[in-house]
Amino acid sequence: MPLTALGVKNAKPQSKPYKLSDEKGLYLRVAPSGSKLWRFDYRFGGKRKTLAFGKWDDVELALARQRRDAARKNLAAGRDPAIGEAPDEPVVKNSLETVARDWHAAAKTAWTPRYAKLVLGRLEADIFPHLGSDDIDAIEPPRLLEVIRKIEARDALEMAKRVKNHCSEIFQYGIAEGKSRRDPAAEIHRALKKPRPKKHMSAVPPSEFPTLVKRMHAYDGDELTRLALVFTLITMVRTQETRFASVDEFESLDGQEPLWRLSPERMKMSREHLVPLPHQAVTIIKRLREKSPDSRYLFLANTKTGVISENTMLYGLYRMGYHSRQTTHGLRRCASTILNESGKFEPDWIETQLAHADDDKVRGAYNAASYLPHRRRMLQWWADFVEKPTNIYRIAT
Repeated sequence: MPLTALGVKNAKPQSKPYKLSDEKGLYLRVAPSGSKLWRFDYRFGGKRKTLAFGKWDDVELALARQRRDAARKNLAAGRDPAIGEAPDEPVVKNSLETVARDWHAAAKTAWTPRYAKLVLGRLEADIFPHLGSDDIDAIEPPRLLEVIRKIEARDALEMAKRVKNHCSEIFQYGIAEGKSRRDPAAEIHRALKKPRPKKHMSAVPPSEFPTLVKRMHAYDGDELTRLALVFTLITMVRTQETRFASVDEFESLDGQEPLWRLSPERMKMSREHLVPLPHQAVTIIKRLREKSPDSRYLFLANTKTGVISENTMLYGLYRMGYHSRQTTHGLRRCASTILNESGKFEPDWIETQLAHADDDKVRGAYNAASYLPHRRRMLQWWADFVEKPTNIYRIAT
């Protein structure tokens, strides 16, 4: 059914972008931010393309249809609507959004689907509503900075930097394609606000770690919380990796070398990560499967996600008396500190187990199986130590 002017006006944003179709390829794209933009999809030369016709409150429905019809006439005449309009027709020749989507299509072949969706979502939320219909070659640094400032105003300084970097790549892609002559994003770098120094997640010092572990083992709250905390601690993974641990990710649980294979989509760094499982972790996995034999997830809970919440383990630590002194993520810091201080293990093994990014381009050529035998021995030592905490200052002897 064709759109009406009232229907366009009353379209409300949702949690995800969605389309309201009109006729003959014209549609209104409604973003979570509340922006409503006219778009026209078509195919030319075997490629899918999109034209931007402007914002709903700048371009009325009737005018959007006129622009669509003009584009269809160009197609019928064998011309690409993006470059074939007459001078008095208002469709932007090389809009930022059109070039950005072309860049994204080319770049995403080297990305995971999760990261590709993430990047496009950032552009759709923060760039396209403000600059999407502008000619890419007409965008000046002050105008781009004005848009990036809107992100900074949310106190999202790291996100502002990332979006600026995406824009820089888009402009450089446009330069290579002959659609723009400069990269205004490169000229606003020094005008961006600097993010605050990163705050390390709270973690108790090594001298207090044995007490923490004893309280964890003696935790009198929900068993699922206790098992989640111990499992996270001995595997050195992130909170979310524990929460969504799935039965089909585990291999050889009854064999000599049990393994947890985390897919790129599950990892912060978007690359596969292998966790060699100590026997204590295998015991926890089997216990949880006994509790919920038909569940896909280990840490099953009656929540929207179907697993324990982000704060379940944190509140468990609070109940043990560690409010503001120990976080769930800080358990990784505890493990790193103690393993490094033990003198028994190479720093590279520890960093690989933590799945940290490596700025060194050579060492950064990450292999999921890197140091796997060494990490297996290291994690078993670590799990044994957690199971029976001793004097922390004697671990190096």
